[in-house]
Amino acid sequence: MTTNISNKNNESCPAEELLRLLSGKWKPQIFRLAIEGPLRFSSLLRQIEGSNKQSIATALKELEAEGLFIKNIIKLKPLHIEYTLSERGKLMLPVFQQLENLR
Repeated sequence: MTTNISNKNNESCPAEELLRLLSGKWKPQIFRLAIEGPLRFSSLLRQIEGSNKQSIATALKELEAEGLFIKNIIKLKPLHIEYTLSERGKLMLPVFQQLENLR
């Protein structure tokens, strides 16, 4: 039996949007680590067991493209890049905090 749920005026469900934004390999883990502060690519590779350069790079690019992360180029020597939550990303913090409470 199939049930169809039609949204009023074809609006998407906020939960669907959140899941879409964070679907993909390592995105939830990266987002959770970003809550603690700025992230560096190399630290993500160390902290996320089983990750690799390609999958982390793809996830960071997508999170930045969705407006959830900001890429900051730090021009101090040695040159490095940090990723931080954008204002849009910070709006998702209460959702993550609620999920933590369910554990």
